[in-house]
Amino acid sequence: MKTLEELKAIREKMQGQVSMRGEDHGRTRILVGMATCGIASGARPVLNTLSNLVQENNMTDRFSVTQTGCIGLCQYEPIVEILEPGKEKITYINMTPEKAEEVYKEHLLGGHIVQNYTLASADIK
Repeated sequence: MKTLEELKAIREKMQGQVSMRGEDHGRTRILVGMATCGIASGARPVLNTLSNLVQENNMTDRFSVTQTGCIGLCQYEPIVEILEPGKEKITYINMTPEKAEEVYKEHLLGGHIVQNYTLASADIK
């Protein structure tokens, strides 16, 4: 068990990386499903990868990485939703840290949706 001081230090460090709802100010929101199903499926490394990429590349003025609860599609976790102002939401499914890095480079920086990873590409019956 961590001490209260250690937990506070972790909180302070993460607050700069993960924003809360309502603090986006026109930025593109990157939502990572962090309910039990998402965490069990590996969402935490996906969240960390996206958060680190945004921080390391000084893109906090353009993007906010936010954790969210259950998205309702447990079978497709880990899920990342991209909400760009004025555009339709894009939902990426079965994400890994490697896929998250590709989405960051191709979609967020390059403007090209990575179709193979989207919910629209899933064979839903």
